[in-house]
Amino acid sequence: MARWRRLIQQTETQVDRLRGRLDARVGDKPLLIQSYLGYGTPERAFLLGRVLEDKGITPSEADASLWENFRGTLKRFRSNEVPHARIGVAVGGALQEIIADDEGHLSTWLPLPPGVAQAGELLSLQLTLLEPQREGTPLEATASVLIPGPGARFGVISDIDDTVLQTGATSLRSLARQVLFGNAHTRLPFEGVAAFYEALGRGRGAEENPLFYVSSSPWNLYDVLVQFMELNDIPLGPLLLRDWGIGATELLPLSHGAHKRHAIEQILTTYPELPFILIGDSGQEDPEIYHQVVHDFPERILALYIRDVSARAGRRESVLALAREVEAAGSFLLLSDDTRAAAEHAALQGWIAAEGVERVAERRAEDLAQPR
Repeated sequence: MARWRRLIQQTETQVDRLRGRLDARVGDKPLLIQSYLGYGTPERAFLLGRVLEDKGITPSEADASLWENFRGTLKRFRSNEVPHARIGVAVGGALQEIIADDEGHLSTWLPLPPGVAQAGELLSLQLTLLEPQREGTPLEATASVLIPGPGARFGVISDIDDTVLQTGATSLRSLARQVLFGNAHTRLPFEGVAAFYEALGRGRGAEENPLFYVSSSPWNLYDVLVQFMELNDIPLGPLLLRDWGIGATELLPLSHGAHKRHAIEQILTTYPELPFILIGDSGQEDPEIYHQVVHDFPERILALYIRDVSARAGRRESVLALAREVEAAGSFLLLSDDTRAAAEHAALQGWIAAEGVERVAERRAEDLAQPR
């Protein structure tokens, strides 16, 4: 099976390269530099983005039909990427060059000259497509990079599906229905999540604690997730998604442990002085992944908040068993289906202000009163 997977992956790569050469030769298809919010320090920036054929995708409307939603989904997943595109990045008056991978992804650490970036700011970098060339005005885009400030007391790393966003990820039918026929307006947050994440960001005052989102959702849905978060007042932060292309170790993206562990470990090593709160759900592997992170990074994880969403027999008992091991390692795991329970625990620990719990309760009631 591994042999066939490698063969399929190699075939896909060759097709991508051929299409890229043909596009560059013909030069008649408009391209797009899709930038994603990155993160970093005053010394270096983790730049994220992708170079694609521009299919004219626009934010969804609240009254969009099922057919319009389905057509938008098809456009997003039929993303004709530009493999090995050359991008120039303006940094401190100099031009650095980066090259996209086989799937058109930009995922690169850039060194920053002294004085270019300051802690506590959102750094903007200008991107220019160097190759393939298109006639007319050079293709440009702006990439933003979050640099946490010195006032941050801790960071937050959160899953998205079935943690922030109600997707029913444990049910392929429910997940497919939402992805194929839904949009940012039709998707629902869990009750009180927006107020809880806002409280975590503020801490006990105006701390500006950074939030990161690590998910197995595909990069194709990045704009949908950002619009969903904006519509529901959920604080934005870097979204670290994954590529759903065929890999050498799996035909379909059914597992997500390696992706999540790598993304979380990179964040933790980028900010070695900052402790973190991890938030996820019991539907898939979050408790096991976070449990391993607690052991790999001693005294760095303040707590694990796990939303109880699984109906599998014995799943709750297995998560509670992990909770005992997490506690023995010096951290804490709370399993609950209520956002308010997590907010109350965070307030007792002094991580958020007491009024934050009240706001979570108010927002939870407001969310429950909305039409489902």
